Amino acid sequence: MAAVVDEEVDFTRAERILKKFEARGPVTRENLIPLLQELQEAYGYLPPAVLRHVSRETGIPASHIHGVVTFYAQFYLEPHGKHTITFCRGTSCHVRGRKKVLGAVESLLGIEDGETTDDMGFSLETVACLGACALAPVMVVDGKYHGKLTPRQAEQIVRRLVEEERRKES
Repeated sequence: MAAVVDEEVDFTRAERILKKFEARGPVTRENLIPLLQELQEAYGYLPPAVLRHVSRETGIPASHIHGVVTFYAQFYLEPHGKHTITFCRGTSCHVRGRKKVLGAVESLLGIEDGETTDDMGFSLETVACLGACALAPVMVVDGKYHGKLTPRQAEQIVRRLVEEERRKES
């Protein structure tokens, strides 16, 4: 049986974060989510090799870590864009035009739900509920809620962000 070889990952950041957590006591299932959040912030996503490393270092079974990561929508197992745009698939948003609003953003960015732009600038996702039915249809951009959107308003919000990124690059 061949050994599993970890992909090329710099574990320096993971080690620093693990040491920080271990300074407060052992890493357990109870403080796993904050640890995973910090790791994702450091790497931009949760590389599988880092998760295996965390399992080996903490003794938390890899299956448990994987279960937590796949249960919560906030965690990503693949590289994710610098900016995250999230749409709600809930009934209120659906009835109030989410499909048209989402379609406008998909057209503007050239990606669909679950995809990331080639330049790693934007990731687009939908979730079951954002808990903001009164704002339907709602879009969350990098944690900021935008509600009662029309397709044009959503395009303007995203276009401003795209232009802001272009200015930073020049």
